[in-house]
Formats: sequence, structure tokens, C-alpha cells
Amino acid sequence: MTIFYQSAAQFFVKTSLLVVFLLPLGAHSAFSQSDRRVRGTLRNPAGDAVAGASVRLVSERDSVQTSSGAEGGFTFNKIRGQRLVLTVTSLGYDTLRQTFVFDAGENELQIPPLVLREASHLLGEVSVTGTIPITVKEDTLEYSTRNLRLREGALVEDALKKLDGVEVDKDGNVTAQGETVTRARINGKDFFGGDIQAAIKNLPAEIIEKIQIVDDYGDMANITGNRTGDPERVLNLQIAPDKNNGDFGNFRAGGGTEDRYQATGSYGKFKEGMQLSVLGNLNNVNASLFDFNIRSGGARRSRGGGSFGRGFGGGGWGGADGLTNTQSIGINYRQDFNDKLTMYGEYSFGHTDNATLSARFEETTLINEGVVYMASNTDNGRQTNDHRFSWNIEYKPDDKNYIKLSPNLSYRHDRTNNFRMGSNIRNDLLVNDEQTNQYNRSSAPNYGISGLYNRRLSDNGRNIFLNFSLNTARTAQDQERILNSLVYTTSIADLDSIYQQHLVDLENKNLNGGTTLSYIEPLGQYSNLEVSYDFNFASYDNNRHANAYDIDGVIIDNPEYNNSRTYDYTFYTHRGSLTYRYRKDKWNYSLGVAAQPNQLRGGANIDGEAIPINRTGFNWMPVARLEYEMSRTKRFNINYTGRANEPGVTQIQPFTDYSNPNAPVTGNPELSAEFNHELRVNYRNFNVGGGNSFFVGLTGSLSEDKIVTNRTTTVDDSIGVINATEYLNANGVYNTRGFYNFSKPFADRTYTLSFNGMVSYNNNVSYVTAPENNAEASLLTQRNIAKNWVLAQGVNFRYNPKETIEVSPGVRYTYNTTRNTVSDRNNRDVSTWALTLYGSVNLTPTWIFSADLAKTTNNGYNSSVDANPMIINAYIEKQFLKGRTGAIRFQAFDLLNEQTNVSRMVTDNSIIDSRTNRLARYFMLTFSYRFSNFAGGNMFDGSGGPGGFGDGDRRRVRF
Repeated sequence: MTIFYQSAAQFFVKTSLLVVFLLPLGAHSAFSQSDRRVRGTLRNPAGDAVAGASVRLVSERDSVQTSSGAEGGFTFNKIRGQRLVLTVTSLGYDTLRQTFVFDAGENELQIPPLVLREASHLLGEVSVTGTIPITVKEDTLEYSTRNLRLREGALVEDALKKLDGVEVDKDGNVTAQGETVTRARINGKDFFGGDIQAAIKNLPAEIIEKIQIVDDYGDMANITGNRTGDPERVLNLQIAPDKNNGDFGNFRAGGGTEDRYQATGSYGKFKEGMQLSVLGNLNNVNASLFDFNIRSGGARRSRGGGSFGRGFGGGGWGGADGLTNTQSIGINYRQDFNDKLTMYGEYSFGHTDNATLSARFEETTLINEGVVYMASNTDNGRQTNDHRFSWNIEYKPDDKNYIKLSPNLSYRHDRTNNFRMGSNIRNDLLVNDEQTNQYNRSSAPNYGISGLYNRRLSDNGRNIFLNFSLNTARTAQDQERILNSLVYTTSIADLDSIYQQHLVDLENKNLNGGTTLSYIEPLGQYSNLEVSYDFNFASYDNNRHANAYDIDGVIIDNPEYNNSRTYDYTFYTHRGSLTYRYRKDKWNYSLGVAAQPNQLRGGANIDGEAIPINRTGFNWMPVARLEYEMSRTKRFNINYTGRANEPGVTQIQPFTDYSNPNAPVTGNPELSAEFNHELRVNYRNFNVGGGNSFFVGLTGSLSEDKIVTNRTTTVDDSIGVINATEYLNANGVYNTRGFYNFSKPFADRTYTLSFNGMVSYNNNVSYVTAPENNAEASLLTQRNIAKNWVLAQGVNFRYNPKETIEVSPGVRYTYNTTRNTVSDRNNRDVSTWALTLYGSVNLTPTWIFSADLAKTTNNGYNSSVDANPMIINAYIEKQFLKGRTGAIRFQAFDLLNEQTNVSRMVTDNSIIDSRTNRLARYFMLTFSYRFSNFAGGNMFDGSGGPGGFGDGDRRRVRF
């Protein structure tokens, strides 16, 4: 490992020197030009920037072409001619052609803003009123919020629920066109590290002008326009220009039955290039403020890569599992110092104390119609403290150079206490009962830095891009597991009692990072060639010390229970690619090839014995992306990606972990890295005149050398059923998923009817080892294929004649079926009917009544976890003060006291049904106050700058 760290240090020193070398080179070339320059900007009739337009300059000595940037700007350097003709073309606009002349002795020509007229043959479609304008861009769907019918004080969450193809579930998770939204931004910049919950549950909808759903391919794609790898689906909120200068606040406090309380507040201030947001939360009604499981902010290296309440902070739907006390606070700040330097970042802290009760029934498939049932009940408590800090520095010294640095730091401290009681039944015979007490305590500091440098070498697209990341993490964990087991050897009267206490100390260190270097060479007006190289590494140092004691506190004489082991390894990947890209009019495609060698290297020390590990792999993969723009509103695209995934620490450890004697886990140091191929197909169609929207998507993936399990189930007379797990590589694992959404509004969007459906198929491979013909001495291993189908269909209707009235009924049916090839005994199907009804009405201008109903009917679940809850929530609210900024609300949650959560999980050879408790019936009285003070002014232009969104480098289409 010492050699590796030295090599990594040398590598990053060389990378830094390259950046240092390029910076002065870029600065020299930028400021040493003495030839004439032409600058200008493009606007539409509404004054918005037009990005991605083709701008051609012709003179008696010049013929050059470029594209307008994120802010609509364009620049031509080294112009030799005197009389210039500019021709501008952009989809959805009439062609503009104008002539300009350099004055004598003038070296720079600053052209006044050029206004493009919308194409005359398309204007007839714009006359429809009441629709929600949707702009289709290359990888962005943009919704205008100006025609959304929202009540005073509505949040971004409420606006999202009215958008076609967008869903917000009762836990606040956002799905758009069938894909999970993972990150939130404001004007193209991360908001609280990209935290979805912080954005949608706290920002008022009135300040948002546009909501964008973006397939983000990373910083390089945002800057250069060349997209490679897997996208991340991002929610970008653009602030309305008239809301860029002022402040707003929203505060709520309340108390209720069952000792429930809530105190939440938010404050935001936008002024003169500054954005400040402060959030605070104190409650025990399961209303989260932050999601600390998301990645912290920073420059993204990767090439690939229903809530009730309607008020601030969620309001207490009780959607999260268990009962949670939450205290959290955060601050987000952004400052545009000038047009060259921007800084932004956030700090947030959260403390949660969760108590969850769950019932679980697991069926494990064996051979020859065999099956093991495990029924258990668990009482789990968890206390967590999270700190998260991230900062971003963006510097644009000139129009050719862009630099971004992003340090980040996080710290988590966890304490868990888990008590579990369960029984193992094999082939209808009770084998053993067990009780497990498990205590864990862990701390995990993580810190790192990422950055990028982009140098535009010419106006026709020649470009060099470099980025890097380096992150380190350390986890220290103490585990204590106490096992009490009753083993039924022949009868209930004849049993053995087992007591074991296992103590495990773990210390894990991780260093990971990498870099990307990309060069783009234009081949003509519509095409370019990209040569790129990626290097990534992940290094792990693991130390484990374990001891086991009997009921008298004496160490158990078993070397498998008492040992000290170390295991260190590093996974390297190199990726070189050559890609040809073509973009003209309706066509945009990329074709190329990439080679990716990988290496897994390390070793372990097991009781003084050294075990070296050295594995290599190599993959060829195509680079393929096709997009066809059939019209302004119809778009079709296909994208292929491939990537290697390293084995996890548990999967590759060269020993058996006996900390749970009934479920030992053995790693496999012979494992190869798995490689995953994925193909994504999407089609989008919007009928602007009728307001219809239609999305359909299909995703398929195929894995080579997939890391799968081999589960061996035996019975030991001393401790009962043993479910041992090992790992190996296998082929034949694949899955596919299709999704569609269709929405049609009627009568000026008074009525909206939506249909959405999903079907997925998973072909999971595993291996099953069990006694042959119930003879424990003879074990048989068979390959099992679990064929899992999931089908879902939903219909939703919304009646929304004005802001003060809304009624939304809906129904959804889900069917889940699994078939195992080694046994048909536990092939059971489940289905769920879910009916929902939301209604809200202003009884008077200042009195509001709202109710929310959800009825779930489950079929096929095990009787020990089955439930069919009906959840009814309601509130009545009185608004007062000037502008109705104050409100008193009486809320009733879960009137029938039936709140619970039932779910099914299908693994390689197991089906797990579970039920968990959720926040149930209570009543609460709350007082809330909000304010907003905005003047004119425009703090942000909405472009997000390089690496942001806004209009970015995407083709702009206006209706």
C-alpha cells in the first residue's frame, strides 16, 4: 500500500503541474490577440437568452461559424474582414441575416442584442391558453409555472405534483418520466448539496419561473456538450427575474396529542448577486428536512456517469418508517463577486432518533421442493448525527478558460440497538428459536476535493478538458451481538439452549479518486472527434478483531470466533475512448469505441498467513448515442453505456465472518470485477395545442461476471438452521424495464386525465446448496434462476377549476410474481390495489378545508405481515393578517389509526415480506406565518454558467 500511495501522490502532482502549465498558456493566448473581435448576444421577443443557435460570419476574408453560449452570447476572434454578414439560425425561429462594418481603427465590434423572431408558421400553436408550456431540449424538459393553479403559500412540492409525468410520493421522493430524481439545484447550482427534500419542502412556488428535469451527464457534458455515460436525473429550479431581489420566510409551530410537536422555519434572501437560505426544523412527526445520504456537492467527475399538510416542512404525513425525532439546521450561501468569480456552498446538521418495529417473513428456496421459513419480529432503535459541508469556487478569467474547485467534508456518528426474535422452520418442522441483541456504534468522517479545468482552444469547437477528484473516508465501528438460541433436536421437550456474545471491532479506511483528460477536435461544421482517457482507483484498508464469550464470560474455544485479520486491496480502472460526434438539424449521434482494463490487487493477513490477490480484466465496449428530433415537440433517443464494478469488501474478503453463527459469510478473493451493459431508449411527445404529453421509456441491462451468491442451508444440532453465504461470478443476469405516461387536459386544464404504467422483468441468478434427499452428509448445489415480473398501472384524474378548488382521485394496481427454477414451493404472487383521493376547497376566502384518503388492499402477502390500511387525514385552516400571511390550522392524521407499511423484496433465491410501523393517529394545532418582499432586479440570468443548467448549451425551443 505504501508503494500505491506514493504512485498516487506522484500521479496527482503530475496532474496539478499540467493544470499549472495550461493556465498561463491559456491566459497568454487569451490576452495576446491583436486581431479584431466581434461580440454579440441573442434574445427572443421575451428577452430570454437563445442558446445553441448557429451563428455564421462571412466577410471578404473570413468564413467562420460558432454557437451561442449559455447566456446567448457569441464571439469571433481574429477577424480580418471589414464588412461582415452575420447569419443566425435556430430551431423554432426565423433565420436572421444582418450586415455590420468595422469602423476605421476599431479592433472590437460589440453588436447590440439581436432579437430572433419566432417562426411564423408555428405561431398558431401558441394561441392556446391555460396550458402549461413545455420546452423540449436535448436532455431537458422545461415546465413553465406561470399557469399552474396554486393556492397562496404553495411550495415547490405542490407545483411538482401538477406537472405532467412528474410524481411526488408520500415520503417526498420525486420521480420524473419513470426515473428517480436524485439532485436539486437552483439556477444551475446545487441547493444544500443537491438535497431534494430541502428544496421541494421549503422553497415557495411563487418565486419559481421554470422547473426543469435534466438528464445530467456531468460537468464535461455541461461545458462541451459531448455526452457520455449514465445520466443523473436532476431537478433545476429557475428563479423568476422579478423574485431575484428580496427576501421571504415561512415559519410554523404547533403541538398536539400523543405529545406531538413541530417547529420549523425557513428564510431566504436574494440580492445583487447573493443568495442566502437558512432552514431549521424541530419535530417528532417524521418531517425530515435533509437527506444526508445523497452525495455532497462538488464538481462531478463521473462521465457516466403523497405528502399531506401542504405547508412548510412536510406537515406530518408520517410516511417514514417508525417514529422519528428530528432536529436539524442548515445554511446555503452563494455570492457572484463579478462576472468571473462565483462561490457557493452549504453547511447542514441533522440529529435523528428513530424507533422502528417490524415483522418479517422470509422464504428461502432449497432443492427438491425444499424451503426454509424465517419468521421474526424486530425492535430497532437508531440515533444519528450528521454534519455536511461543501463549497464550490468557479472562476472564468476570460471567455476561453473555466476553473472549478469543490472541497467537501461530512461526518456521521451512528448508534443502533436492535432486538430480534425469530423462528426457523425447515420443511414444515420447527428447527430453532433465536433471540438476538445487536449494538453498533460507528463514526465516519469523509473529506475530499474535486476540480476541473476547461480550455476552449478555438471558436469552432477545439477544446481540452481536465478534471480530478480525491476523497478519503474512515469508519470505526464497534459491534456487539448477543445470541440466545433454543434448538429443537427431536421434540419441544428435548432442546438445547445456546448463548453466545460476539464482540467485533472494525476499522476501515478508503481512498478513492481519479482523473479525466479529454481533447475534442472539430472535423467540420457539424462534427468532431473526441479522444479521452479516464483513470480511477479505490483503495481499502480493513482491520477486524473479533472475540466470542459464553454465558459465564469465558472466551469460546473456537478460532473462527476469535481472531484478528487485516485485508487491504485496490481496484484500478483505465478507460481510453475514441468518439465521433455529428450534430446537424434533427440528427445528433455519437459513435465510437472504448477499451477498459481493470486490476484488483491486494492481500490479507489471516492469523499470520499472507494471502496475495492479483486479478486483471479487460473489456471492449461500443460508444453509442443517437438522438432524432422529429419536430419541436417530438424527440427520440437511444443511449448505450458500459461500466465495470469492483467487488465489495465483504464479497472479496478471504475468510469467513462468524459474527452471526447462524448466518456466516465467506468472501471469495478469486472474484472478478463485474461488467454491466445498459441500453436506454426514450420517446417524448408534446402536443402544444392540445396540451397532451406522452413519455415512454425502455431500459435493459446485461451483466457479465455478475457477483452472485451461493447459499448453503444446513441444520446443526447445536445452533439450529445455518444459512451460509458465499460469492462467485456468473453470467445470465439481465433485466429490462418499460415505463409510459400519458396526460390529457380538458377545458383550459380544468380537468386533467393521466395514465401511467410500468412493467419490469428481472432474471436473477444464484446458487443453492442444500442436503440431497434430506441427508445432511450429502450436499447438492444447483443453479437457480429467479424470474421476477412486476407490472403496474395507474389512472389519475384532477379537477382544478381555480386555485381555491382541487379534487384528485386516483387508482393504481401492482402485480408482483416470482418463479424459481429449483423449486415451485414458494412461488407466490402478490398484488396491491391503491386508491387515493385528495380534495381541497376554500369554504370562504379565508377558511380552507382539505382531506386526503388512501386505501390499500394487499393480496398474497404472508398472513403474519399482511395489512390493508385506510389512511384518512384532514385539516381546517383559518387565514388572517394582511395578505392572509398568518394561519391557524387544526389537523387530524390517520383518523382510523391504521397507518403501516407492507412491502415485498425479491432477492436471488428468497422472497421477503415485511411490515413496519409508521406514525399513527394524532391531532395537532399549528400556527404559521409567511412573508415575501421582492423588488425589481435580476440577480441571476438563469443560465447557471458553465456546468450549470438554465439554457446551457442545449438547443432552445420556444412555443
